Amino acid sequence: MLRSLLIRVFLPTFCLLMITVAKAQVADSTQPISVDPDLIALGNSKTPKEYIIAGIKITGSKYLDESLLISISGLTVGDKVMIPGGDNFSKAITKLWAQNLFSNVGIYFTKINGNDIYIEINVAERPRLANFYFKGATKSESDDLKTKTGLIKGRVITENMRQIAEENIKRYYADKGYQGVTVAINAVKDASSPNRESLNFVITKGTKVHINQINFYGNEQVSEAKLKKQLKDTKEMTRLTLFPPQDTSKFGVNKQITFKEYVDNWGFLSFTKTKEFIDPYFRFKLFSTSKFNEKKFATDKEKIIDYYNSLGYRDAVIVDDDKHYNKKNQMDIDIKVDEGNKYYFGNITWKGNTKYPDSVLSMLLAIKKGDVYNLDNLNKKLGKQVSMEGGGGIGDLYMDDGYLFFRVEPVETAVYNDTIDFEIRMTEGPQAMIKNVTIAGNDKTKEYVIRRELRTVPGDQFSRTALVRSVREIVNLGFFNQEKVTPVPVPNPDDGTVDINWTVEEKSSDQLELSAGWGGGIGLTGTVGVSFNNFSIKNIWSKTAWDPLPTGDGQKLSLRVQANGKAYQSYNLSFTEPWLGGKKRNSLTISLYRSAFKTGGYNYGTNKYAYSDTNSLKNFGVVIALGKQLKWPDDYFTLTYSLNYTRYNLTNYSLFTPQFRNGYSTNLSFKIALNRYSLNQPIYPSQGSNFLMSAQFTPPYSAFNSDYTDQKNFKLPEYMKYRLTSEWYIPIGKAMGADKSRQFVLKAAVKYGFMARYTSKLDFSPFERFQLGDAGLTNNFGLLGYDIVSQRGYPVYQNSDPRVNPDQQAASQFFVMFNKYTLELRYPFATNPSSTIYGEAFFEAANGWYDYRDYNPFRLRRDVGVGVRFFLPMFGLLGFDYGIGLDRIENGSLKNASRFTFMLGFEPE
Repeated sequence: MLRSLLIRVFLPTFCLLMITVAKAQVADSTQPISVDPDLIALGNSKTPKEYIIAGIKITGSKYLDESLLISISGLTVGDKVMIPGGDNFSKAITKLWAQNLFSNVGIYFTKINGNDIYIEINVAERPRLANFYFKGATKSESDDLKTKTGLIKGRVITENMRQIAEENIKRYYADKGYQGVTVAINAVKDASSPNRESLNFVITKGTKVHINQINFYGNEQVSEAKLKKQLKDTKEMTRLTLFPPQDTSKFGVNKQITFKEYVDNWGFLSFTKTKEFIDPYFRFKLFSTSKFNEKKFATDKEKIIDYYNSLGYRDAVIVDDDKHYNKKNQMDIDIKVDEGNKYYFGNITWKGNTKYPDSVLSMLLAIKKGDVYNLDNLNKKLGKQVSMEGGGGIGDLYMDDGYLFFRVEPVETAVYNDTIDFEIRMTEGPQAMIKNVTIAGNDKTKEYVIRRELRTVPGDQFSRTALVRSVREIVNLGFFNQEKVTPVPVPNPDDGTVDINWTVEEKSSDQLELSAGWGGGIGLTGTVGVSFNNFSIKNIWSKTAWDPLPTGDGQKLSLRVQANGKAYQSYNLSFTEPWLGGKKRNSLTISLYRSAFKTGGYNYGTNKYAYSDTNSLKNFGVVIALGKQLKWPDDYFTLTYSLNYTRYNLTNYSLFTPQFRNGYSTNLSFKIALNRYSLNQPIYPSQGSNFLMSAQFTPPYSAFNSDYTDQKNFKLPEYMKYRLTSEWYIPIGKAMGADKSRQFVLKAAVKYGFMARYTSKLDFSPFERFQLGDAGLTNNFGLLGYDIVSQRGYPVYQNSDPRVNPDQQAASQFFVMFNKYTLELRYPFATNPSSTIYGEAFFEAANGWYDYRDYNPFRLRRDVGVGVRFFLPMFGLLGFDYGIGLDRIENGSLKNASRFTFMLGFEPE
């Protein structure tokens, strides 16, 4: 207002203002002030005249650069201005005012010399914020308010800043249940720093209000309990309900008893949030949790109406809500509703549809005459608001066929009695073709790595399903924040095309594994492992690409070294190219590994443990795998072929039998695996499935050699090995949280493993068997290709527990077959790029058998437990589980039936 007033009245009154700045000589108090007559003439003139700015002076500025202010004003020496009638000066004032640096801005004429005019820009600088304090708030509240008010020291104090801070303080306390909060703001000049002020926020919290009771009136068709359930943020106080036994004769009617008397006599407690109690004199208030918030209450009232509408009461309204207080200053809320009549769908007709006939659309709509009226359900099934998740509605049908410009509008055509007829008016529009596809946010990953995952290619027909699939493929790369992978379709109605603009946000995908220890007599033990999951091998010789490593081509390089002093060393190197050749999703993986296991003992002469190559088991292995994405049955399937070679060197080491202590054993096998992977996320999947079926077999040496015996089966093992794994992830209930990322997920899994042999004359191969129990961590038997399958709650060395397998008390712990069934209920606590944390409750049933003759699919070891998973980008997965082996419980004691398990870097089988 000050600025506009200055602009409106400045020119007519500038002569009076110039008195304060014109050069005048005052001889004494009675001598008149001398004023430049040209300035007076300019003020009285009504005829526009052109002047040239001959000089610009800044006054009032103490801390800002004068040349900068002149530049911001837009005025320069030499500019031509019209006085009166020009807008140069009003624009200059507007530009300076917009900086929010000044409390007042004025422009004055100080001198006129012919057509030259000299001007003065006078400003009054706003103070800056030195500090701010909250009086009337606790320390924890003050700490919260420091961030919630948005105040930053050193910034210019404006009225808008003060107003926003005041509103945020009131909102903060309103969320805590305080009513009538007032905030007074006092500005205090900072003595230590000129032009700075501190703000003191004096807070009067008012009364903290809790809701005692919520009562509904007028609800004849819908119960009060169901209506209260719709109030998500407006709840009654929680109370402790005491349930007495049938015989209460020892207490008189309405007799007041203490809590201790109750516990001493019955000792049974239960919580409830209802106001109905078995006996009124057993009512006992424990604590209050319900705080009243006016804005949240308004939102909850809308939810009540939405709920009524979903039940067919489209005319339902809240007539009145009355809030009053009891003697304890607790709020009672009375809500009066008018339900109106219940309506039903009548005849539904279609108009404007040419792509699909009425019968197909009616079948997809799945709303029949006589169904309860629900407009939200109708709009959802019509697909008026098409989302990335899809709803299986008619909109999805059209969008998947390229009809991006599809529009649908349900129109009520008749209302009679309790029935409503609808006409569905459709505008199909043209089928949109994808024109341009852009990608932004990939600061590290090469663009082609993302583009090859896209199903939205320029020239293709638009498809919502292809868009959703592209999101899943990009997320499963593991290089980007899954919450920030966002496609934005931009329709171009003029030419019937659509541009798709992708935005991603990089996250750390590399992982580091570190562990170290010191064992007496063994020495240093530990593991060092790194996985570079977005590696670039072609830039490995480029110095500029090492920042700190060459990255961006989507390849994976893993190195791992493990040592247990001189007793055990292991080295692993693996490289994966997911797009061999760059044109098709054909993967190549090459793995090399080498390990050495030595035996020894304590040398009393040297007082040290001694390990020698004269008693050792060494191995060297190579795995080469080729994977190919299939188009049939669908493109979620991948077929992988792998060639596995492992050579064992035994030196005075009994591997399976004392008769075979020295020499070489060569395990050569071929493996084929069929995998269908459709999980929506790799870290915390909430839907989809993972199916894997594999067959691994060696050459049938016994078919070519009639003298092939069990002894030779140690040197050239022959076997067939089959695995089947199937996992399903099913979302349970509704997604919760502001970003809808928190949802219960049920994981159901079955796993089978079987060994087979080419001839019954030989025993099963001692290689590639199954081990069951504990956390599934790799142990020494992993050298022999064993599949180590976890079962929480059971140690690995009690697989032949006679309480579970009474027929296998003398059997080997290395099984030739196993079955495992798992149910897990998961819930995420955090799903963000820096960490993913979720908890789980599990039930497992599993067992293994040494011989097919002992196989009994109903004889399973059962365990239950809980666990938590932490996924940290740098270290991968960390997991802790507490499992209870139900078949190990003796006399009701869990002492020997429960165990903690720990996992690092992977999810066990």
